Amino acid sequence: MRIIEGAGVWAGADGDWTEQLRTPDLSVGTYCIPAGGVDDQSPHTEDEIYVVTTGRARIVTPSGEAEVAPGAVIFVPAGEDHRFVDVTEDLTLLVVFGPAYGSRG
Repeated sequence: MRIIEGAGVWAGADGDWTEQLRTPDLSVGTYCIPAGGVDDQSPHTEDEIYVVTTGRARIVTPSGEAEVAPGAVIFVPAGEDHRFVDVTEDLTLLVVFGPAYGSRG
């Protein structure tokens, strides 16, 4: 058992990604986008789950878009283009990758 300190807590920098836990099968981290900020990430080679801990925005994918706010849980399959836009409040996302981020690179 391990308590993952700092996961899902605002770090305060544009596009800031911090990985808090890494095993071969998954990784956990925090991604922060300030209000008005730009999400310039590229599709990942791993499946991904976002949990919105603070803030408001929209997520846009080829299959649609949705408003997100605290408590929203979003699944993005490996390879799917996705982006957070219209960030109206500082957005903090707890992110879980399976397998670990970049391991399928």
